Amino acid sequence: MEKPLKSYNLPESLLLIAMVILATSKTNAQELKPVESGLAPVNGIEMYYEVYGEGDPIILLHGSFYTIEMNWSELIPELSKNRKVIAIEFQGHGHSPYSDREFSIANLASDVEKLMDYLSIDSADVAGYSMGGSVAYQFAVQSPERLRKLVIISSVYKDSGWLSIGNDAFDDFKPEFFDNTPLQTGYEAVAPVKSDWRKFTTQMVGFMKVPLDIGDSNIAKITAPVLIIAGDNDGTDKIELMKTYRLLGGDVMADMQPMPKSQLAIIPSQSHVSVMMETKAILGYMERFLE
Repeated sequence: MEKPLKSYNLPESLLLIAMVILATSKTNAQELKPVESGLAPVNGIEMYYEVYGEGDPIILLHGSFYTIEMNWSELIPELSKNRKVIAIEFQGHGHSPYSDREFSIANLASDVEKLMDYLSIDSADVAGYSMGGSVAYQFAVQSPERLRKLVIISSVYKDSGWLSIGNDAFDDFKPEFFDNTPLQTGYEAVAPVKSDWRKFTTQMVGFMKVPLDIGDSNIAKITAPVLIIAGDNDGTDKIELMKTYRLLGGDVMADMQPMPKSQLAIIPSQSHVSVMMETKAILGYMERFLE
Protein backbone atom coordinates (compact mmCIF):
# COMPACT_ATOMS: atom_id res chain seq x y z
CA MET A 1 0.00 0.00 0.00
CA GLU A 2 1.30 3.47 -0.87
CA LYS A 3 2.21 5.79 1.96
CA PRO A 4 -0.51 8.47 2.39
CA LEU A 5 0.64 11.95 1.40
CA LYS A 6 -0.35 13.37 4.76
CA SER A 7 2.12 11.05 6.46
CA TYR A 8 5.09 12.74 4.78
CA ASN A 9 6.90 15.39 6.82
CA LEU A 10 6.04 17.98 4.21
CA PRO A 11 4.62 21.53 4.54
CA GLU A 12 1.07 21.91 3.22
CA SER A 13 2.26 24.01 0.28
CA LEU A 14 4.53 21.18 -0.87
CA LEU A 15 1.86 18.49 -0.68
CA LEU A 16 0.52 19.78 -3.99
CA ILE A 17 3.87 19.22 -5.65
CA ALA A 18 4.02 15.68 -4.32
CA MET A 19 0.49 15.02 -5.54
CA VAL A 20 1.35 15.82 -9.14
CA ILE A 21 4.42 13.60 -9.00
CA LEU A 22 2.32 10.66 -7.85
CA ALA A 23 -0.43 11.36 -10.35
CA THR A 24 1.82 11.64 -13.38
CA SER A 25 4.02 8.72 -12.38
CA LYS A 26 1.04 6.36 -12.65
CA THR A 27 0.30 7.16 -16.27
CA ASN A 28 1.07 4.72 -19.07
CA ALA A 29 1.40 7.52 -21.62
CA GLN A 30 5.18 7.57 -21.52
CA GLU A 31 5.43 4.08 -23.04
CA LEU A 32 6.41 5.86 -26.25
CA LYS A 33 10.19 5.59 -26.67
CA PRO A 34 12.35 8.51 -27.86
CA VAL A 35 13.95 8.26 -31.28
CA GLU A 36 17.02 9.92 -29.79
CA SER A 37 18.25 10.74 -26.30
CA GLY A 38 21.47 11.57 -24.54
CA LEU A 39 23.56 14.14 -22.71
CA ALA A 40 24.44 17.29 -24.63
CA PRO A 41 27.47 19.40 -23.65
CA VAL A 42 26.13 22.92 -23.08
CA ASN A 43 27.81 25.85 -21.33
CA GLY A 44 30.17 23.64 -19.33
CA ILE A 45 27.51 21.17 -18.11
CA GLU A 46 25.77 18.10 -19.53
CA MET A 47 22.04 18.38 -20.20
CA TYR A 48 19.81 15.39 -20.87
CA TYR A 49 17.36 15.50 -23.76
CA GLU A 50 14.90 13.25 -25.55
CA VAL A 51 13.57 13.56 -29.11
CA TYR A 52 10.24 12.19 -30.32
CA GLY A 53 8.52 12.24 -33.71
CA GLU A 54 9.20 14.23 -36.86
CA GLY A 55 8.15 17.62 -38.18
CA ASP A 56 8.41 21.20 -36.98
CA PRO A 57 10.33 21.25 -33.69
CA ILE A 58 8.87 22.17 -30.30
CA ILE A 59 11.01 22.28 -27.15
CA LEU A 60 9.40 21.40 -23.79
CA LEU A 61 10.70 22.97 -20.56
CA HIS A 62 9.63 21.38 -17.27
CA GLY A 63 8.89 22.83 -13.83
CA SER A 64 11.06 22.83 -10.70
CA PHE A 65 12.14 19.38 -9.44
CA TYR A 66 10.36 17.65 -12.33
CA THR A 67 11.61 15.26 -14.97
CA ILE A 68 10.43 14.91 -18.56
CA GLU A 69 8.11 12.07 -17.57
CA MET A 70 6.67 13.87 -14.56
CA ASN A 71 5.79 16.97 -16.55
CA TRP A 72 5.11 15.91 -20.14
CA SER A 73 4.24 12.20 -20.24
CA GLU A 74 0.66 12.82 -21.34
CA LEU A 75 1.41 15.45 -23.98
CA ILE A 76 4.47 14.01 -25.72
CA PRO A 77 2.64 11.11 -27.44
CA GLU A 78 0.05 13.51 -28.86
CA LEU A 79 2.39 16.33 -29.86
CA SER A 80 4.86 13.93 -31.48
CA LYS A 81 2.27 12.60 -33.92
CA ASN A 82 2.88 15.58 -36.18
CA ARG A 83 5.93 17.33 -34.75
CA LYS A 84 9.48 16.80 -33.59
CA VAL A 85 9.31 17.08 -29.80
CA ILE A 86 12.51 17.88 -27.90
CA ALA A 87 12.12 17.49 -24.14
CA ILE A 88 14.97 18.50 -21.85
CA GLU A 89 15.90 18.12 -18.19
CA PHE A 90 17.49 21.22 -16.68
CA GLN A 91 20.78 21.29 -14.80
CA GLY A 92 20.69 18.79 -11.93
CA HIS A 93 17.19 17.57 -12.79
CA GLY A 94 16.36 14.01 -13.75
CA HIS A 95 19.12 12.44 -15.84
CA SER A 96 21.13 15.69 -16.03
CA PRO A 97 24.12 15.54 -13.64
CA TYR A 98 24.30 17.96 -10.72
CA SER A 99 26.57 20.95 -11.30
CA ASP A 100 27.64 23.70 -8.93
CA ARG A 101 27.40 26.20 -11.81
CA GLU A 102 25.09 29.10 -10.93
CA PHE A 103 21.49 27.96 -11.33
CA SER A 104 19.85 30.98 -12.94
CA ILE A 105 17.12 31.78 -15.43
CA ALA A 106 19.67 33.31 -17.80
CA ASN A 107 21.91 30.24 -17.69
CA LEU A 108 19.02 27.84 -18.23
CA ALA A 109 17.74 29.86 -21.20
CA SER A 110 21.23 29.85 -22.69
CA ASP A 111 21.37 26.07 -22.23
CA VAL A 112 18.25 25.75 -24.39
CA GLU A 113 19.89 27.70 -27.20
CA LYS A 114 23.09 25.66 -26.96
CA LEU A 115 21.07 22.45 -27.15
CA MET A 116 19.47 23.77 -30.32
CA ASP A 117 22.96 24.30 -31.73
CA TYR A 118 23.92 20.77 -30.71
CA LEU A 119 20.86 19.33 -32.47
CA SER A 120 21.23 21.66 -35.49
CA ILE A 121 17.87 23.35 -34.92
CA ASP A 122 17.77 26.92 -36.26
CA SER A 123 14.45 27.91 -34.64
CA ALA A 124 11.64 26.21 -32.75
CA ASP A 125 8.44 26.68 -30.84
CA VAL A 126 9.02 26.58 -27.07
CA ALA A 127 6.59 25.54 -24.32
CA GLY A 128 7.30 25.87 -20.61
CA TYR A 129 5.43 25.04 -17.43
CA SER A 130 5.99 26.85 -14.10
CA MET A 131 9.77 27.38 -13.77
CA GLY A 132 10.07 26.21 -17.36
CA GLY A 133 7.71 28.99 -18.38
CA SER A 134 9.95 31.58 -16.72
CA VAL A 135 12.91 30.13 -18.60
CA ALA A 136 10.86 30.26 -21.80
CA TYR A 137 10.16 33.97 -21.27
CA GLN A 138 13.89 34.55 -20.72
CA PHE A 139 14.70 32.55 -23.85
CA ALA A 140 12.33 34.77 -25.85
CA VAL A 141 14.20 37.84 -24.59
CA GLN A 142 17.74 36.42 -24.96
CA SER A 143 17.34 34.52 -28.23
CA PRO A 144 14.43 36.04 -30.18
CA GLU A 145 15.79 34.93 -33.55
CA ARG A 146 15.64 31.26 -32.43
CA LEU A 147 11.97 31.41 -31.39
CA ARG A 148 8.90 30.83 -33.53
CA LYS A 149 6.02 30.68 -31.06
CA LEU A 150 5.92 30.61 -27.26
CA VAL A 151 3.58 28.67 -24.96
CA ILE A 152 3.53 29.61 -21.27
CA ILE A 153 1.64 27.33 -18.85
CA SER A 154 0.91 28.54 -15.30
CA SER A 155 4.00 30.71 -15.08
CA VAL A 156 5.24 34.27 -14.67
CA TYR A 157 8.21 36.42 -15.64
CA LYS A 158 8.39 38.29 -12.31
CA ASP A 159 7.66 37.48 -8.70
CA SER A 160 4.73 39.89 -8.51
CA GLY A 161 3.00 37.73 -11.10
CA TRP A 162 2.26 35.22 -8.31
CA LEU A 163 -0.18 35.82 -5.49
CA SER A 164 1.63 36.87 -2.32
CA ILE A 165 0.80 33.60 -0.54
CA GLY A 166 2.93 31.75 -3.07
CA ASN A 167 5.91 34.05 -2.72
CA ASP A 168 5.67 33.84 1.06
CA ALA A 169 5.75 30.04 0.87
CA PHE A 170 8.99 30.10 -1.15
CA ASP A 171 10.62 32.17 1.58
CA ASP A 172 9.98 29.38 4.12
CA PHE A 173 11.29 26.48 2.02
CA LYS A 174 14.25 24.49 3.36
CA PRO A 175 16.19 21.69 1.60
CA GLU A 176 15.16 19.11 4.18
CA PHE A 177 11.47 19.68 3.45
CA PHE A 178 11.89 17.56 0.33
CA ASP A 179 13.52 14.55 2.01
CA ASN A 180 11.69 11.21 1.96
CA THR A 181 9.01 12.50 -0.40
CA PRO A 182 7.87 11.39 -3.86
CA LEU A 183 10.13 14.14 -5.21
CA GLN A 184 13.18 12.40 -3.78
CA THR A 185 11.91 9.04 -5.05
CA GLY A 186 11.56 10.46 -8.55
CA TYR A 187 15.03 12.00 -8.36
CA GLU A 188 16.75 8.83 -7.21
CA ALA A 189 15.01 6.77 -9.91
CA VAL A 190 16.98 8.46 -12.70
CA ALA A 191 19.71 10.71 -11.24
CA PRO A 192 23.26 9.75 -12.32
CA VAL A 193 24.49 10.19 -8.73
CA LYS A 194 21.75 9.62 -6.15
CA SER A 195 23.88 11.05 -3.32
CA ASP A 196 23.73 14.50 -4.98
CA TRP A 197 20.15 14.88 -3.68
CA ARG A 198 21.02 17.23 -0.80
CA LYS A 199 23.24 19.41 -2.97
CA PHE A 200 20.46 19.57 -5.55
CA THR A 201 17.71 20.55 -3.10
CA THR A 202 19.97 23.15 -1.49
CA GLN A 203 20.68 24.66 -4.90
CA MET A 204 16.99 24.70 -5.82
CA VAL A 205 15.85 26.28 -2.56
CA GLY A 206 18.46 28.97 -3.01
CA PHE A 207 17.22 29.56 -6.55
CA MET A 208 13.62 29.91 -5.38
CA LYS A 209 14.64 32.76 -3.08
CA VAL A 210 16.42 34.78 -5.78
CA PRO A 211 14.18 37.67 -7.00
CA LEU A 212 12.75 37.15 -10.48
CA ASP A 213 11.95 40.05 -12.80
CA ILE A 214 12.72 39.73 -16.50
CA GLY A 215 11.27 43.21 -17.01
CA ASP A 216 8.04 44.61 -18.42
CA SER A 217 9.91 46.40 -21.19
CA ASN A 218 11.62 43.18 -22.29
CA ILE A 219 8.34 41.26 -22.38
CA ALA A 220 6.77 44.05 -24.45
CA LYS A 221 9.55 43.59 -27.03
CA ILE A 222 8.71 39.92 -27.67
CA THR A 223 7.64 39.71 -31.30
CA ALA A 224 6.81 36.00 -31.42
CA PRO A 225 3.17 35.01 -30.84
CA VAL A 226 2.59 33.90 -27.24
CA LEU A 227 -0.09 31.56 -25.87
CA ILE A 228 -0.63 31.93 -22.13
CA ILE A 229 -2.47 29.08 -20.40
CA ALA A 230 -3.40 29.37 -16.74
CA GLY A 231 -5.70 27.74 -14.22
CA ASP A 232 -8.26 30.11 -12.76
CA ASN A 233 -6.92 29.38 -9.26
CA ASP A 234 -3.33 28.41 -10.05
CA GLY A 235 -1.65 31.07 -7.93
CA THR A 236 -0.98 33.51 -10.76
CA ASP A 237 -2.31 36.99 -10.02
CA LYS A 238 -4.93 37.45 -12.73
CA ILE A 239 -4.63 41.24 -12.66
CA GLU A 240 -0.90 40.90 -13.36
CA LEU A 241 -1.66 38.20 -15.93
CA MET A 242 -3.87 40.61 -17.86
CA LYS A 243 -1.11 43.21 -17.71
CA THR A 244 1.23 40.63 -19.23
CA TYR A 245 -1.27 39.84 -21.97
CA ARG A 246 -1.58 43.55 -22.76
CA LEU A 247 2.21 43.87 -23.01
CA LEU A 248 2.01 41.13 -25.63
CA GLY A 249 -0.64 43.03 -27.62
CA GLY A 250 -3.70 41.27 -26.26
CA ASP A 251 -6.90 42.43 -24.54
CA VAL A 252 -8.42 44.35 -27.46
CA MET A 253 -11.93 44.67 -28.88
CA ALA A 254 -11.38 42.35 -31.81
CA ASP A 255 -14.70 43.23 -33.46
CA MET A 256 -13.31 46.69 -34.09
CA GLN A 257 -9.62 45.98 -34.69
CA PRO A 258 -7.45 43.04 -35.76
CA MET A 259 -7.27 39.96 -33.54
CA PRO A 260 -3.94 39.95 -31.67
CA LYS A 261 -1.40 37.28 -32.58
CA SER A 262 -1.01 36.26 -28.91
CA GLN A 263 -3.69 34.35 -27.00
CA LEU A 264 -4.85 33.83 -23.42
CA ALA A 265 -6.66 30.74 -22.10
CA ILE A 266 -7.99 30.32 -18.56
CA ILE A 267 -8.97 26.76 -17.63
CA PRO A 268 -11.69 26.77 -14.94
CA SER A 269 -11.53 25.09 -11.55
CA GLN A 270 -7.79 24.37 -11.75
CA SER A 271 -4.82 24.84 -9.43
CA HIS A 272 -1.16 25.21 -10.36
CA VAL A 273 -0.79 21.45 -10.04
CA SER A 274 -4.02 20.24 -11.60
CA VAL A 275 -3.91 22.52 -14.65
CA MET A 276 -0.98 20.49 -16.03
CA MET A 277 -3.20 17.40 -15.87
CA GLU A 278 -5.77 18.95 -18.22
CA THR A 279 -4.17 17.23 -21.20
CA LYS A 280 -7.10 17.46 -23.59
CA ALA A 281 -7.64 21.19 -22.99
CA ILE A 282 -3.94 22.09 -23.15
CA LEU A 283 -3.41 20.00 -26.27
CA GLY A 284 -6.39 21.63 -27.98
CA TYR A 285 -5.18 25.16 -27.21
CA MET A 286 -1.61 24.34 -28.24
CA GLU A 287 -2.49 22.65 -31.53
CA ARG A 288 -4.75 25.49 -32.70
CA PHE A 289 -2.18 28.10 -31.69
CA LEU A 290 0.81 26.34 -33.23
CA GLU A 291 -0.99 25.73 -36.51
